[in-house]
Amino acid sequence: MEQIFFRKPFKYTYNRSTFVIIFLNIIVFVLGYFFSSVRPYIYTYGSLNPVLVAKHHMYWQFVTYMFVHQNISHIFFNMFGLLIFGLQLERAIGSKEFILFYFVCGIMDGIFSFLVYYFTGNYTTFLMGASGAIYALLFAFAVVYPRSIIYVWGIIPLPAPLMVLIYTLIEVGSQLLGRSANVAHLTHLFGFASAWLYFLIRMKVNPIKVWKNAYRKQ
Repeated sequence: MEQIFFRKPFKYTYNRSTFVIIFLNIIVFVLGYFFSSVRPYIYTYGSLNPVLVAKHHMYWQFVTYMFVHQNISHIFFNMFGLLIFGLQLERAIGSKEFILFYFVCGIMDGIFSFLVYYFTGNYTTFLMGASGAIYALLFAFAVVYPRSIIYVWGIIPLPAPLMVLIYTLIEVGSQLLGRSANVAHLTHLFGFASAWLYFLIRMKVNPIKVWKNAYRKQ
């Protein structure tokens, strides 16, 4: 039986595309951070703003917002997460699948965030950063390597699925309590949601079943 086109697997290749994505992020950051002449264009037209998308049809912002970062710490932690989880995930599923996953999840995060901002009247919001896609990578890492241990701050060992759960609770709590208002907590949650949908629709994998089977008593 012929496979549905959106489930057709790619031929496996591994060319470390993670480094290319990191390099592009750094280039955009350097241009915006050190060159004042291009900074307004990058931050205004590269970030995702609901009015610019809806009224002025700047649909490219659903992609470009992932490459715009506010400051050094913002890009450092995002690129660190991309390096740690991205390389291992890319090695496991192949570069083509990894690139598709990264950009599909990132774009979906942008679309979900846009809908929330637009219909709640947050018209002055400028969404920027790769964190939504990074959260999707963390989720995917926990599905592909369900028994892996992640050391938080290099000290606290946590199973990857448990870390996903803890981060989910933190983001939900932060959103409800209004903490760190300049942090897009909803976009982080959408990162988990988009990764979940990707596994269900594209790969026919149920993450819950994967995690249950991984920790089922032998």
